[in-house]
Amino acid sequence: MFAVNPMDSASVLAAFGALGVLVVTFAESGLIVVGFFLPGDALLIPAGVLCAQSDGQEPRMALWQVLVCAAVGAVAGGQVGFLLGRRGGRTLLARTSHRRLKERAARAQELLARYGQGKALVIGRFIPMLRSVLHPAAGALGVPTRTFTLWATVGGVLWTQSLVLAGYALGASVPRIGDYLLAMVAVLIVISLVPLLVQARRSRHARQSPPR
Repeated sequence: MFAVNPMDSASVLAAFGALGVLVVTFAESGLIVVGFFLPGDALLIPAGVLCAQSDGQEPRMALWQVLVCAAVGAVAGGQVGFLLGRRGGRTLLARTSHRRLKERAARAQELLARYGQGKALVIGRFIPMLRSVLHPAAGALGVPTRTFTLWATVGGVLWTQSLVLAGYALGASVPRIGDYLLAMVAVLIVISLVPLLVQARRSRHARQSPPR
């Protein structure tokens, strides 16, 4: 158990099962500094795959347990992140020296301003790394509690259930794909980083372009 790597979704699932899903989704959704580095998409889809793959007679993981744990972790973590943002989010972001964390916080603020609070809280759940700072940012920016609770819950449930069920469908349709879990996790991580790399390139280009 002590050899578990919290940033390796295959290791987390092997050691803790559905409970590991709850803990990681909670931390990624609410603990801004810790959650920034944890897997999310790369944990939920493999968890769904394992629910569809049997180890002898029984599935490796129970689908209903994973669905419930993922939803509870995401919703509860979002609420904790929101409360932390209300009580000291601006101070924490001002003091941190982590450049990418500050960039994601600025992106979260931009998302809230561009799409509105409700839509941003749903969309932001599907953006890696951004979802770790979105909820504290919402608290720090004074998003009303009722508005946050409603839309953060909707976003958390949609995010977790859709990815777990997508993994389940994949595991049910592709025999023995669970044997290649590590390779699949690596591919998911690369795919999830593509939008961030595109955004970083655009931001760099914008900074380098001379003002008109």
